[in-house]
Amino acid sequence: MSGESLNGMYFEELSVGQSAIFAKTVTEADIVAFAGVSGDFNPVHINEEFASQTMFKGRIAHGMLSAAFVSTVFGTKLPGPGCIYVSQLLKFKAPVRIGDTVTARVEVTALVPEKKFATFKTTCSVAGKIVMDGEATLMVPSKG
Repeated sequence: MSGESLNGMYFEELSVGQSAIFAKTVTEADIVAFAGVSGDFNPVHINEEFASQTMFKGRIAHGMLSAAFVSTVFGTKLPGPGCIYVSQLLKFKAPVRIGDTVTARVEVTALVPEKKFATFKTTCSVAGKIVMDGEATLMVPSKG
């Protein structure tokens, strides 16, 4: 897939074990923008004074912000443009804080040729520690 292509990989080009990553350092601006877009202004994300009194002892990023980085991998790298999300299961394991670099990783675990569905293991990690894991199913365009 070229960087200029509007088409990602075709279903027939996928194989179990293929993987791709996307990494981003979470900023204050990311959290504020995500709150604005999603409408989730939970003070644990926005208000340091409130968040410092919680079990997290400070502000944390929205879990769904990390999950969005998984979507970035799917939509831009593997399988890339043209794939369609069907489902996503998520388990949040640890908080993400401002300044943390989140690495989202997807790996093909199963292929269903009849439906052109691909199943992926999805993880997000910070400094090698898993902060979110799950499983996604995507519909992937076919050559035929």
